[in-house]
Amino acid sequence: MGSLTIRNIPDEAKHLFRRRAAANGRSMEEEARQMILAAVAQAQPKRKSIGQMIFDGSRPGFDLPEAPDTPASHAIFDE
Repeated sequence: MGSLTIRNIPDEAKHLFRRRAAANGRSMEEEARQMILAAVAQAQPKRKSIGQMIFDGSRPGFDLPEAPDTPASHAIFDE
């Protein structure tokens, strides 16, 4: 398991953090661990499976983006 050291925390912030940990019945270390785990869990949205994306796209009301209104060009096969 990894470890983390945080330096240069203002005294007032440390005091408030200590009070928060105590209010939650945790040590400061456990409070920090729980806060980090919660922040990481919220930051990563769940990815949809390809099947779910196909299903979502097949439902009524799903609009595909419009194709750009540019003229088509002919393929050139000569070098």
